[in-house]
Amino acid sequence: MTQEGQSSPKMMPVFNELRLDEELTDAVIKFQDVEFKVHKNCLCCIPYFRSLFTQWSPPEDRVYELPFTSAETMKIIIDFVYTGFLVLTDNNVGKIMEVVDYLNYEELLEACSDYLITRLSPHSCINTWKLTSKYYLPKQCSAAFSYILDHFEEVAFSGSFLELSMPEVEHIISSDSLMVRQESAVFESVVRWVSHSPAERQRDTRVLLSKIRLVTMDSEYVWNNVLGNELVKQDGACMSIVLRATRLQQLILLTECGFTGINDPLSRPRLPPAILLAIGGWSGGDPTNALEAYDVMAQRWTTVENTMERPRAYHGSVFLDGFVYCIGGFDRVEYFNSVRRFNLITRTWMEVAPMYHRRCYVSVSALNGLIYAMGGFNGQTRLDTAEYYRPETNQWHQIASMREQRSDASCTAFQGKIYICGGFNGHDCLPSAEFYTPETNHWTLIRPMSSPRSGVGVIAFADRVYAVGGFDGTERLRSAEAYNPQTNTWVDAPPMLTPRSNFGLEVIGDKLIVVGGFNGFSTTFNAEFYSTTTNRWTRICSMNVFRSALSCCVISGLTNMETYAYPREALPLEEEEEEETV
Repeated sequence: MTQEGQSSPKMMPVFNELRLDEELTDAVIKFQDVEFKVHKNCLCCIPYFRSLFTQWSPPEDRVYELPFTSAETMKIIIDFVYTGFLVLTDNNVGKIMEVVDYLNYEELLEACSDYLITRLSPHSCINTWKLTSKYYLPKQCSAAFSYILDHFEEVAFSGSFLELSMPEVEHIISSDSLMVRQESAVFESVVRWVSHSPAERQRDTRVLLSKIRLVTMDSEYVWNNVLGNELVKQDGACMSIVLRATRLQQLILLTECGFTGINDPLSRPRLPPAILLAIGGWSGGDPTNALEAYDVMAQRWTTVENTMERPRAYHGSVFLDGFVYCIGGFDRVEYFNSVRRFNLITRTWMEVAPMYHRRCYVSVSALNGLIYAMGGFNGQTRLDTAEYYRPETNQWHQIASMREQRSDASCTAFQGKIYICGGFNGHDCLPSAEFYTPETNHWTLIRPMSSPRSGVGVIAFADRVYAVGGFDGTERLRSAEAYNPQTNTWVDAPPMLTPRSNFGLEVIGDKLIVVGGFNGFSTTFNAEFYSTTTNRWTRICSMNVFRSALSCCVISGLTNMETYAYPREALPLEEEEEEETV
């Protein structure tokens, strides 16, 4: 691979021409039978050669024999000095870094490390982490380590992982930022690492086992796979650690205190790969600007401080390219066409281009880098109009109108289309549904739902389009149904534990989460999730603010995800006293 753009500012193209023509050269760098004729002034941009030419040898010396590198590597370095171009490969970059570190040539060392970062993969990241650590390149070292944490489940199956030292494995699996779908993946990686060289590593099992968040694992897995593992059974200290974890699991189950109530590192949840944000809504008879974040690993909500001036309800929200967009809505006085964008790094809001239409009870979704806003109520009539926003140009564009007027509907992006279901047309709650095809700018009606649903939640989940809850014109609904585009059919899904309309709905991992809403009698702050694995709904921690007419979105991939996670400092790391070895 040729890495361009890394220039040596002290050199001019003419010097390279002189070198190639062997004109005005005043030094020879020699490696056994290979010689490079160079200009001392040019090579003085490398600290080693500057000292060699000016301090370590007489000025009249011309031939310098270097025993510590190869001619091939030195040619690459000299070419870079004269041209600013560097030919790097996975095979030569390590050798070049070793030499340029000795030469104290920081510019080229940075170029090599930047090359390694662009080539990060599950098989290369550990070697890059070690190299950048060895040569003290903190920025690149941090990037490589973050890659290991973010792709741990793949990295753990690489040959490089098996060659790590015990302190290196401990450093990785101790991190709160380690991203795994299930903590069992961490345990299984430790077992593979120990089993790779059992005679030398078996006693390391107890140290590494204590860094695994055993309490957050499925209790059945702990009993069958951890306690039943031969490495664990053969070590009394390991057995003590696991039995402590099982007791803590029972305590959590009995007291419902959650992981935040247990003072033990075995129960400390890792940072989540994604965070659910609940934005605005209607609370206590007024709109609210409350912003809360749900941490699925800690199973707790935390309040996010922000600077939203005007509260909103019955709005839409979308996470796109690192920003949260809050679209339309109502504040008791005004029906909004305005759009505000939340900077997740600075936690500040700014206004962007407004929509063509005022939209309260709006349906919002993102597809292919665009934000779509459909239907709603403008204060006078229910809308069938739709439009999309392009962030790069900060402009809205109108698209074809829907087949029906819809406010209080809900939409989702699925398989390259926007599906919108239910809603209210000003007279009736709607069972109808349709999808938008961007390529043709056309709306197509699909089979209607089994029930009218206004204030419904619609989301793509498990290869289906789910329609959940809502109001059928008579009562708030617990029911849910799933649409299969292949067969154009709706199938009943398990009902929620609580009836609700105008609630927040999102998907994180394998969980479909609903929060807040109106249950027919009052506004609620409770929340629950549905899993296709168990095929049932499970109640989770309630929000801090009871509200309906809120909007939710899921954020991920931020450099400051811990800002929105439940604070881990609230989860102490003090160990219990060690039990006697059994």
